[in-house]
Amino acid sequence: MKAAVLGSGSWGTALASVLADNDHQTILWARRAEVAYEIVNQHTNKQYLPAASLHPKLTATTQLDEALDGAQLVVFAVPSGSMAQVTQESVPYMPDNAWLAHAVKGFDPLTKRRMSQVLADVFPDAAERVCVISGPSHAEEVVSKLPTTIVVSSLVQASAETVQDALMNRYLRVYTNPDVIGTELGGSLKNIIAISVGIADGLGFGDNAKAALMTRGLAEIARLGVKMGASPLTFAGLSGVGDLIVTCTSQHSRNFRTGRLLGQGKSVQEALAKVGMVVEGIPTTQAAVELAARYEVEMPITEVLAQVLFEGKDPAKSVVELMGRERSHEIEEVAREKISPKWLK
Repeated sequence: MKAAVLGSGSWGTALASVLADNDHQTILWARRAEVAYEIVNQHTNKQYLPAASLHPKLTATTQLDEALDGAQLVVFAVPSGSMAQVTQESVPYMPDNAWLAHAVKGFDPLTKRRMSQVLADVFPDAAERVCVISGPSHAEEVVSKLPTTIVVSSLVQASAETVQDALMNRYLRVYTNPDVIGTELGGSLKNIIAISVGIADGLGFGDNAKAALMTRGLAEIARLGVKMGASPLTFAGLSGVGDLIVTCTSQHSRNFRTGRLLGQGKSVQEALAKVGMVVEGIPTTQAAVELAARYEVEMPITEVLAQVLFEGKDPAKSVVELMGRERSHEIEEVAREKISPKWLK
């Protein structure tokens, strides 16, 4: 099929290279002419994937109409803050009956909508063809053809299987999952925990603290997810604990690196300048605080991180605050969220 990938960052570039490697006629849309030129003529994207060689048949353009002309699969891979704008810009050129997928891990900054909701609102007739691509998948490893497993979620199984077939190959294994809400929330909210784990690393804390943050962070993600309509089982899968682990433990993770810089005493602005790319966990933290209030869900790690990011709170003092919270009981927390296993009944 003809595939268009909108967004020339690391993940969009990697997905486009995979599609080209799978013999799909693939075109990558970039906002900057120099990026498109480099991809077409040098088969590289050094700003986002400095060590990668892209598939030689992958092409690129700065023109949305050219990218979308005749596309049967359109993958949105832009920052969450740009998603609504790019979606609207694509309306005049979007082919009828195209499958629409997104690989964006975040929320619309103004409305706090999930990205599939943004797509469905703009393309209501395509709601059953909207898919979510998520899972533990650093672009640097995917473009290097290292074994990776991801998940595609859609309200309609046939749509998910179409995208699954388009992406799956010898180094990229793709599962499907009908839980769109859980898939999106797991992929988005884990970035909050990754920043927190990075802060712990920057403060010099050990593996115990990091494991605690990941475990309790997953509990926060699941609490909010269940209240928003997700299946708790999704958070035990690739877009939940899988994505959480890889984002909290890898040097490829820009969210982890940002957190570590904060733990080392850098300001948010200094950390972002050092990372040099969009760090989705920062706006996601703000969105999660608002969603937690809306759904009356307790998210202490998220709330404390928001104070560090937006109020200048000392990260070390934040850890003391978390450790000093009123005592609680892990199993009772599970039961309270109505996701108790059979043996608790």
